[in-house]
Amino acid sequence: MSQQHRPTIHIAIVGHTNTGKTSLLRTLTRDRAFGEVADAPGTTRNVQAALCWLEGKEVLAWYDTPGLEDSISLRDWIESIPSDGRRLEGSDRVERFLQDEHAARRFEQERRVLKQVVHSDAVVYVVDTREPVLPKYRDELYLLNACARPVLPVLNFTASQGADPEPWVQALARLGLHIHLRFDTVTPPIDGEALVFQMLGQLLSVNRAVFDRLAEQAQRARRQRRQEALELVAQMLVDVAALEDFSTASGSATEKTVRKQQGDVRSAEQRCVDGMLLLFQFGRDDYLSGDLAWSDGGWDSDPFSPDAMREAGVHLGKGAAAGALAGAAVDVMSAGLTLGTGTLIGAAAGTAWQGIERWGTDLFARVKGERSVRVSDAVVLVLAVRQLQLLDALEHRGHAAQGPVRLTQEWNAEALPGNELLKLLATARRHDEWSSLRGACEDSEARTRVVEQVCSLLNDAMQHTSE
Repeated sequence: MSQQHRPTIHIAIVGHTNTGKTSLLRTLTRDRAFGEVADAPGTTRNVQAALCWLEGKEVLAWYDTPGLEDSISLRDWIESIPSDGRRLEGSDRVERFLQDEHAARRFEQERRVLKQVVHSDAVVYVVDTREPVLPKYRDELYLLNACARPVLPVLNFTASQGADPEPWVQALARLGLHIHLRFDTVTPPIDGEALVFQMLGQLLSVNRAVFDRLAEQAQRARRQRRQEALELVAQMLVDVAALEDFSTASGSATEKTVRKQQGDVRSAEQRCVDGMLLLFQFGRDDYLSGDLAWSDGGWDSDPFSPDAMREAGVHLGKGAAAGALAGAAVDVMSAGLTLGTGTLIGAAAGTAWQGIERWGTDLFARVKGERSVRVSDAVVLVLAVRQLQLLDALEHRGHAAQGPVRLTQEWNAEALPGNELLKLLATARRHDEWSSLRGACEDSEARTRVVEQVCSLLNDAMQHTSE
């Protein structure tokens, strides 16, 4: 890289082995493939760089460094360097260490780290808060201070079992490091990237304007991801609400129509989920397989199942919409429709609560002896609740997370006004041509307006619960 194209700011990511340095960079760069993440010491062996861009220009380079493994011995070696009759500063001792070939062979990994630190503008020191403040960590901080570079401690794994950040906060303060950031790389803060840039701007005041712009860029990108994700959800809800099929009055024909419609709805939800995963730069291997029930965190269980109905009803809290979900079985029975065998539609398949003639049957269809088959309000609400839960889970998921995506139960679905959502979608109920699940849909101003209104309502619900 030529000098004129070098990024203006260099930040070294430093820490003991297995504290989450590569994990932090994966989350900051939104790159699941950066480096190698494993629960084993010495996973990163060489310095690796990741560039950060602003308005088409390289402005910052992150450097992922190997883990510091023998800080105690290295501190002893550095402190034993002869002074030659003059007082040596810490940076002088570090420079002598870097120039000593014998020391370079003995402390090969530490030499790579300190060499990168002295060529950087600042250091991000990653701490595993599940670990006690051991002497080796104090010696690591001594070595970093000796390099004479500003240090931003990042307290990692704060949401993990056994984490205890407070001893670290006290230890850092005793070393004069009063600015730190709690940033769990598995479940980072929703504005985690922006927070890191803002903190670095405080350390490197000469670059404050650049960091402020990077923070603004990260916040815009986050808002854009949410907006595009909500548009995917709104489009799906309108498609499902507008969907209408017709069946003859015979039980077997109706069951066949119901099964096909349910399959189309499941496929529509899957496409929406895939679209959200792509937006957040995750893949299918990041999410939970379909074997678990929705109540156990599996977003991809059957949206027509009684368990899904009950769960969504619980999350929506009180109100008519929640009551409709909780009483979905009664609602279906009151429709009075049975198959030829005398069982309720869906009961034989063990999956579905499908409203037949819930919205009235088209007069022309009645004359022809047909039934109108539509997706019930209860299913529409299930789809809405769990897509918003998935969105919340993705917004709080780091790109170093090793486990599958699980729907967050912390998201307060009571903020979703189910009855208002159903009122907006009632317009779609009158326009089966609005559903893309039966081919090309009518791209009218009226449909666009309903999608925008649904999207705005969903966004309000997210803002009330996750920020």
